[in-house]
Amino acid sequence: MSVSAKATQFIDNARTCVTEWRFAPGAATGFHRHGYDYVVVPMMDGKLKLVGPDGAVSFAELKKGVPYFRSVGVEHDVINANDYEFAFVEIEMK
Repeated sequence: MSVSAKATQFIDNARTCVTEWRFAPGAATGFHRHGYDYVVVPMMDGKLKLVGPDGAVSFAELKKGVPYFRSVGVEHDVINANDYEFAFVEIEMK
């Protein structure tokens, strides 16, 4: 049984949803599809393992404070590939 990432929602209104995601080592979001465009802002340097709908695996190297944008429709499971807790803030544009 895998450990789930912890989501803390800070804002959820008609225009945006802001959520902090915290991952213990090996923790995962679970497979999901993004219903909105979104920006991720890493809170530290680290690596995430991404598993796509076809099972394809890739890795993302993230740098503290360096945001990235993704469009609606992304489907994946996100897993902490570090041996330490990892966290990022996700900002969804509704």
